[in-house]
Amino acid sequence: MIKVLIVDDSAVVRQILTKELSKYKDIEIIGTAVDPYVARDKIVKLKPDVITLDLEMPRMDGLSFLSKLMKHYPMPVVVVSSLTPKNSENALRALDLGAVEVLCKPGSAYSTLDISRSLVRAIRAAASARINKYQECLHHVVEKVQLNKLLAQTTHKVIAIGASTGGTKAIEAVLSIMPATSPGMVIVQHMPENFTTAFANRLNEICQIQVREACDNDHVVPGVALIAPGNHHMVLHRSGALYLVKIKDGPRVHYQRPSVDVLFRSVAKSAGRNAVGVLLTGMGADGAKGMLSMRESGAYTMAQDEDSCVVFGMPKEAINLGAVDKIVPLHYISQGIINALRE
Repeated sequence: MIKVLIVDDSAVVRQILTKELSKYKDIEIIGTAVDPYVARDKIVKLKPDVITLDLEMPRMDGLSFLSKLMKHYPMPVVVVSSLTPKNSENALRALDLGAVEVLCKPGSAYSTLDISRSLVRAIRAAASARINKYQECLHHVVEKVQLNKLLAQTTHKVIAIGASTGGTKAIEAVLSIMPATSPGMVIVQHMPENFTTAFANRLNEICQIQVREACDNDHVVPGVALIAPGNHHMVLHRSGALYLVKIKDGPRVHYQRPSVDVLFRSVAKSAGRNAVGVLLTGMGADGAKGMLSMRESGAYTMAQDEDSCVVFGMPKEAINLGAVDKIVPLHYISQGIINALRE
């Protein structure tokens, strides 16, 4: 049983989340709190396994509380935020501070049913997450990888990356040390819409390559990484000698939209042996079968190792399927990509 404390200043939201989460037998709502001061006392008294946290609250904002919590009483936190550009930036900051997931509040662009299903998965992932793991991995000394003259031979190459829980920091770790001459990249990170825009913009500020949220018919070209927009699938197409992406709707796959499987299967079909696939930390099985399709089509495939994952769900499923050529720690993945391209 996962014991959950709900922290939100809205009585309506507290009521909705309590009602929806209580429908699941493996989740117990042990209390609610109207602000961080009440939450602090209840955390000490009730010892929850996971807390859900609003970012906009009276007396102390959620980010300030999260910072203090992770310093003095680290525990799994799922941020439940309103869907606004400002809150998207704050949600990314929350992930930097140690939150496991960020989700939209009920009443935004998503239905209450969608929110409750996503929140249940996030709570389950948070309960099993090693919340300090990505921080440990990023402490490794990593040198900028070098492509040298490789670009001339790899303009037709594509790098496909998929991630979920813990993936924002893992993707940052990989992309931040890739050189500006890297082959084109297509990336799925499970994240609500608008949040992916902020995520791409932040990566673009710190990476040598250009990073942006993908638009329909964007070309996949060297030096550019395209992030699938939240709530939309992204697929790779080949048009003559060029690669481009299509952004589309469609049913959720493994409860996700965008789905890593949808992307990886399209990469297998359109790029085949010209692709490198990378599956990073995340809960569930999304990406495993798609990575198997990539490997069977001749692509080189890599998965993050268990020791460096926040949640070793998606990589484990791919490994168990025989879809992975090499299992590597997070701090070696960028170099592993370059080695695969050279070979």
